[in-house]
Amino acid sequence: MDKKLERILPRVQKPARYVGGEYNAVIKDKGTVDTRIAFCFPDTYEIGMSNLGMRILYGVMNQMDGVWCERVFAPWGDMEEEMRKADMPLFALESGDPITNFDIVAFSVGYEMAFTAILNMLDLAKIPLRSAQRDGLTPLVIAGGTAMYNAEPIADFIDLVSLGEGEDITVELVELHRKARREGWSKAEFLRAAAQLDGIYVPSLYDISYHDDGTVSAITPRDGAPAVVTKRIVHDMNKAYFPVNTIVPSTEIVQDRVMLELFRGCIRGCRFCQAGYVYRPVRNRSRDLCAQYCLDSCNDSGYQEVTLSSLSTSDYPPLTELCDQLEPFCESRHVNLSLPSLRADNFSMALMERLQKGRKTGLTFAPEAGTQRLRDAINKNLTEEEILRTVKEAFGAGWTAVKLYFMNGLPTETDEDIVGIARLGQEIVDCYYRNPDKPKGKGISVSVSVSCFVPKPFTPFQWEPQDTAEELRRKQRLLRESVTTRKISLNWHDADVSFLEAVLARGDRRLGRVLERVWRSGGRLDAWSEHLSVQRWLDAFAACDLDPAFYANRRRPFDEVLPWDHLDFGVTKDFLIRENRRAWESTTTPNCREACSACGAACFKGGICVERR
Repeated sequence: MDKKLERILPRVQKPARYVGGEYNAVIKDKGTVDTRIAFCFPDTYEIGMSNLGMRILYGVMNQMDGVWCERVFAPWGDMEEEMRKADMPLFALESGDPITNFDIVAFSVGYEMAFTAILNMLDLAKIPLRSAQRDGLTPLVIAGGTAMYNAEPIADFIDLVSLGEGEDITVELVELHRKARREGWSKAEFLRAAAQLDGIYVPSLYDISYHDDGTVSAITPRDGAPAVVTKRIVHDMNKAYFPVNTIVPSTEIVQDRVMLELFRGCIRGCRFCQAGYVYRPVRNRSRDLCAQYCLDSCNDSGYQEVTLSSLSTSDYPPLTELCDQLEPFCESRHVNLSLPSLRADNFSMALMERLQKGRKTGLTFAPEAGTQRLRDAINKNLTEEEILRTVKEAFGAGWTAVKLYFMNGLPTETDEDIVGIARLGQEIVDCYYRNPDKPKGKGISVSVSVSCFVPKPFTPFQWEPQDTAEELRRKQRLLRESVTTRKISLNWHDADVSFLEAVLARGDRRLGRVLERVWRSGGRLDAWSEHLSVQRWLDAFAACDLDPAFYANRRRPFDEVLPWDHLDFGVTKDFLIRENRRAWESTTTPNCREACSACGAACFKGGICVERR
């Protein structure tokens, strides 16, 4: 261990975040590798180590001969302070080496509010912030993840962006970088070559021009870059890498268990949900392979909890059969199976009773909206009757706690829809007390969690304005006043944070100046409320003469050039426009297993799109 680190650790919270040495961490002989990759997560260790995508790509890269991928996480404020005092650069967990010793610095970015953490990590690593300031091939700074599906706000700081699922394109990109170094290419030569790989976006090869009103007038590729960059997907989930020999953290993390990915994509098409569109088409992993991965992962790690994970787990066709297959192993090894992302319309009480084995820990559903009209507008395809029928069945089976997720500020939303959240919560409470089969001597607990709608790229609502923070707070007050029983508890997201998220999600390249100013004035871990200063952001916007409401609170016409229009995630703009119009008509669209809606994802020739042909 580095001597500086040894002196620092006793003075910081959770020192285990910074020492590495975990079971299954990959250690390689530096003399046997020619390419070193610093795989960075712009948040704390316990958040990053809970990310399945990071575990997958860590394994993929370390399977490559001559390549060593190591992990890097953002330090907490106390650790950063000590590192800067000691003039200690950001380092990788496996070797303890400074990031400047690495050939590639790769960020996995799942949340727009982590952008300032990226700048801070580059600075801590003593790497120039802007891509134009970095002349050589090393270190090459790349980024991927859902927050990079509109990379424009941070484009000036990143050399290239990986779009979509990274397993295949990461290997191709690393091999191209190795070739470039062997043959003595310039950075410019490498970037031009990288831009020819499907799924690689090189921001510096695109010129952005603007109208006088601030909207984008044109996105112009140069130096042979493609006019449109198309995402990459894994076509066959049965051949996709799965981290059976996963790292077992030596300190507590958020998701400290085996995460078993059943499938990718979602059949539902909720109009606010970016993941439901950008991960199309739906591709299943076979039941037998899922079962084998579960057994092997538990045997290797010693974990006694497995989360069956996907965007909508209950939509996995052989879910019941998979649980039947796993049950003998789980019982003999005292392994618990958990099922997140359940839907009330295909909920199986019998399956839940078998899995929870009398623990009755609580049930979670996401109606998203308080009235049927609004649920139809967002294409939730869930009725109040289905919700009440499911909770009634649960109450009869002994459950007494229900958690419900809603959104406020959704397009077409009225005050009636807000009051409807309270009314639906009350209906669930009343349903409990009307039920003669309810547990004796126990009360009901209904937890209502309300997030603020954020319009995201590549969704039918990408053109819609976000409510102002003031309007969102008014609706939160209305909801609070509408709840008349202590059986319902309320919590909601901060409207100001959601506002900033919307600005960054729909921003253009001019926001890079704002990001840098925020960072230079102290912005660090802005994904954490204790580190975030909204005023710091507002001051930065003012100093850069940019209005954040222009990005968050403005309805955009269908013919406006959007900052991400040169990126293609398979779902066509015509389809998204059609879905937007159906939302305003409160008309639903059937899910992908009921009927094909011609979204465009068939171009990837995989999953459901192939099964239907």
